[in-house]
Amino acid sequence: MAKKTVLVTGGAGFFGEILKRNLLKQGFTVVSIDLEKDDFQHPSLVAYQGDIRDKKLLSRLMQKYNFNAIFHLAAILAHAVKDKNELWTSNVEGTRNLAELADRYNIKKIIFTSSNCLWGESFARPVKEEDQPKPIEIYGQSKLEGEKILLEHKNIKSVIIRCPTIIDAGRLGLLAILFEFIDEGRRVWVVGGGDNEYQFIYAQDLVDACIKALDYNKTSVLNIGSDDVKSFKEVYNYVIKKTGTNARVANFPRWIAIPAMKLAYALKLSPLGPYQYKMIAENFVFDTSKIKKELNWKPTLTNEEMLYKAYQYYHDNLRDIKNRSDVSAHKQAAKMGVIRLLKWIS
Repeated sequence: MAKKTVLVTGGAGFFGEILKRNLLKQGFTVVSIDLEKDDFQHPSLVAYQGDIRDKKLLSRLMQKYNFNAIFHLAAILAHAVKDKNELWTSNVEGTRNLAELADRYNIKKIIFTSSNCLWGESFARPVKEEDQPKPIEIYGQSKLEGEKILLEHKNIKSVIIRCPTIIDAGRLGLLAILFEFIDEGRRVWVVGGGDNEYQFIYAQDLVDACIKALDYNKTSVLNIGSDDVKSFKEVYNYVIKKTGTNARVANFPRWIAIPAMKLAYALKLSPLGPYQYKMIAENFVFDTSKIKKELNWKPTLTNEEMLYKAYQYYHDNLRDIKNRSDVSAHKQAAKMGVIRLLKWIS
């Protein structure tokens, strides 16, 4: 695709900012819309603080800018909002608005970042695109509904990229809790021995896939993720060794950890919801052979390399991070809740 004008929803968020900076470097004109204020400035960037549920606003933008494509990244996370209806309407009705208006204004391409939260169970093998999703919480359910909406619009070439946890310098959220434990030299807890393998995706590798998808002339669902996925225990040990702190990996027996996390979430004392407490001790790795073939794409960083990169950012910017407010969920540290008790004994 020629370098033209694109809309980025969620452009002020963690991944949205990384994607839009790359698009701008490559000569695109970028229009960003986000619930949060976007302070980044560039001659080829126009940023709107607004809501994708606002159909009139979206319609005005599509009339004004004649977009060649939409990167739909905007999503509200389960741990970032108390009102689940707010999450559902934003993630689902917002996606419906974008699809309907793209159809009306003849925008032929939408690239949508979906999620591995479409499942909440362990797999003994890599998960393929044709495996039936079975989300166990509202965020995963909303992402699945968003996929269905896009696939219903046959006039649009929708590229749905199912992402595991996106990691790069600046990624905080729930990961900031892990980084705080490491930074203070505490025990870093794994469940059931920490031998389970859980895949991440490096943000720059996801950018590469998103931009490649602009020239991909199909509607398709594509899994993405890192290669050579190691166990949680191995990944944490790598990061701890690189940091030089006195942190060490410690094991919580599964029969204690899982019921305790369920109870803490039910009592609204923990940010770890059904997906997190189900998958924290399970295996989940995407089969990425399709995206490698279809987009001529490949990952560049392993889980442990990208996690260390994210930790280093946390360590170097701790004072600024503690003072942040009015930014997206992934750009600030998640509140620990009852996990702070675990910190005291670590």
